Amino acid sequence: MNRTIKKVAVLGSGVMGSRIACHFANIGVQVLLLDIAPKELLPAEEAKGLKLDNPAVKNRIVNASLQAAVAANPSPLYRKQDVSRIKTGNFDDNLKDIAGCDWTIEVVVERLDIKKGLFERVEQFRKPGTLITSNTSGIPIHMMTEGRSDDFRKHFCGTHFFNPPRYLKLLEIIPTPETDKSVVDFLMHYGDLYLGKTTVLAKDTPAFIANRVGVFAIMDVVQVMSELGLTVEEVDKLTGPVIGHAKSATFRTSDVVGLDTMINVANGLAQNLPNDEAKHVFQLPDFIKKMAENKWLGDKTAQGFYKKVKGAGGKSEIQALDLNTLEYKPSAKVKFATLEATKPIEKLADRFKVLAAGKDKAGDFYRKTFAGLFAYVSNRIPEITDSLYKIDDALRAGFGWDLGPFETWDALGVQKGLELAKAEGKTVAPWVEEMVAAGHTAFYKVSEAGVKQFYDIESKSYQAIPGMENFIILDNLRATGKVLWKNAGASVLDMGDGILNVEFHSKMNALGSDVIQGLLKGVELAEKDFRGLVVGNDAPNFSAGANLGLVYMFALDQEYDELNLMIAQFQQAMMRMRYSSIPVVGAPHGLALGGGCELNLHCDRVVAAAETYMGLVEFGVGLIPGGGGTKEMTLRTALKYEEGEPEYNLLRNAFMTVSTAKVSTSAHEAFDLGFLRRGDEVVVNSNRVLAQAKAAAIELAEDGYTQPLQKTNIKVQGKGALGMFLTGVHAMKEGRYISDHDVKIANKLAYIMCGGDLSSPTEVSEQYLLDLEREAFLSLTGERKTLERIQSILTTGKPLRN
Repeated sequence: MNRTIKKVAVLGSGVMGSRIACHFANIGVQVLLLDIAPKELLPAEEAKGLKLDNPAVKNRIVNASLQAAVAANPSPLYRKQDVSRIKTGNFDDNLKDIAGCDWTIEVVVERLDIKKGLFERVEQFRKPGTLITSNTSGIPIHMMTEGRSDDFRKHFCGTHFFNPPRYLKLLEIIPTPETDKSVVDFLMHYGDLYLGKTTVLAKDTPAFIANRVGVFAIMDVVQVMSELGLTVEEVDKLTGPVIGHAKSATFRTSDVVGLDTMINVANGLAQNLPNDEAKHVFQLPDFIKKMAENKWLGDKTAQGFYKKVKGAGGKSEIQALDLNTLEYKPSAKVKFATLEATKPIEKLADRFKVLAAGKDKAGDFYRKTFAGLFAYVSNRIPEITDSLYKIDDALRAGFGWDLGPFETWDALGVQKGLELAKAEGKTVAPWVEEMVAAGHTAFYKVSEAGVKQFYDIESKSYQAIPGMENFIILDNLRATGKVLWKNAGASVLDMGDGILNVEFHSKMNALGSDVIQGLLKGVELAEKDFRGLVVGNDAPNFSAGANLGLVYMFALDQEYDELNLMIAQFQQAMMRMRYSSIPVVGAPHGLALGGGCELNLHCDRVVAAAETYMGLVEFGVGLIPGGGGTKEMTLRTALKYEEGEPEYNLLRNAFMTVSTAKVSTSAHEAFDLGFLRRGDEVVVNSNRVLAQAKAAAIELAEDGYTQPLQKTNIKVQGKGALGMFLTGVHAMKEGRYISDHDVKIANKLAYIMCGGDLSSPTEVSEQYLLDLEREAFLSLTGERKTLERIQSILTTGKPLRN
């Protein structure tokens, strides 16, 4: 059956339902969002003389939920206007409308009787053959289909989204024994390709995969913490970025999610896992019970493991809960020798051996928690899944771990992990010992063809991870000798099929001289022996921009010749990419700011992850875009003149985008801001970006790509537009919206974008605009207030308004 999803019904508009609806709207699907009709009028409704059967009353709950979702920050929508794809209604009047939907998703309260009652009503209207799924985090999936028809059972399964659905990548697919295999295959594919999810096939066991292991890991940390006498701050320091987990670590995450949520899942697991060898870990300690009694549930009650209070002088400060006294105290600075030893180690996988070898309390903590985690996940196969890679996928995508449990075990060493477990009295599953005895020393390996493989327990051999053929993983290319050139900041890799890739690996992927050298080398090699170039990487962010520290150092020492040379080299590298004889494709994801945005502006095509945050943010540090960004925004605006749009309006919009340092909240919004243009692509699943960028480079090459010529006919507006901008900037200053230094920067930006002091509209060259841009950038580095702004960003990470 060739199944297409054009319209989805979401039943239940709470936090999860409304946001699932928004994410389907993000990808262009029409959504019918339904909820219950109110049983009572609000005073305001009574005052208006409304009745319960009034449409505004009947849809009050669903409309309020959707409005709250749209107003949320971060937004569940790629663009605010995408909400127009969502139509609201109520179960009384509109349940019949699911007959026109291809997929119905139930997201009501976590009670089996309510879900079953709703499904009984759904079956009256659902069109046979359409998908029907439940988003539940705990209720056994098979129990929901009791009393339903064969067609309903055949097309039913669990689809467990993680909150927030737009941002957390995990989607667990949980079939029942009666679910048709074609339905499971479709959902696995659709979740990956269209919803951008890491789709993981899970068994119908309590809490499925991610919550089962993730909540175990949290509760085990709590137990070890009590055993070693560690504080809340110490545990969060030990369980954060140093081991590849979120900065919010353990207890700050609990405060954000809500302690009640963790309690509910832990209690559910403690009650429903009679045969789990570690079920005692899910028993709540007394301090968590006491916190629940006190309603210290985290952010939703303004206090949990942490509390924000007003300190001396009215300044806010964060206090942490002392678990012994249950009193709050100022957060203490945490320092462990073991953590200090990992500071020089950039690569995450290389830290684990150092952490587990620590001689202090931190080392004790890691040995105990690693031992507990390794033993637990080994014993969950085949209970919750048959394949170990699914556990790693679920924890990375659902809990934001950079490395899953088995990947962490590999980093430490399988034999070392076994020794840790035994030393801590933990029992590892026999299959691990058998694997090692057979001479296999890792859970994963990369084949000679560059394909990542996992150890398959049933066949006792390594098998390719299904679906990986759709992704390009640069570490896999590296492992098979595909690096053609490298320096400290960049590498050039052979992606195959005549396409090269330039990868950054500087801090935050900042664009310094090493990265520029790598870009130029990539173009040079591609022009000589290949047919295309991709610029992309597997880091959390594409690039946070140019090396601001270097700019600050040169400016502080008044090394203006060096600065001028650096800016010129950056500009020349961008133009070299734009006017090479081979197609260059940018593959941004995450942050693509400043120089990272300018780089993509100069690519022949951009294939961006949906979660790409692009912006020319130099204004915030007292500068203007100096790597061709100002030139390119001026050029792109001039190209739109030919389409007949009002010229001054277009130029003003581009000027405002740059002068207010706007950053897109998604790749879709980057089109609205002019950073992406017609022909560029958006890929919902960030894991697919590099593969799609490679395909785009091949397409451009096979379409007969020819080297373009630099433009010499860019229409600029001259004094007429410049006067308009200067007047507008002055008015902003008089209204006290901007500072004197903002005026200076804005006037310089306007001068460039208008083409300088020209008496009338004139055609100029790209090089003319680049020279104006470089001159303005250089002059601003000599301003004390600009240096103060740069220093603030470098030292505090916060912009300074001066």
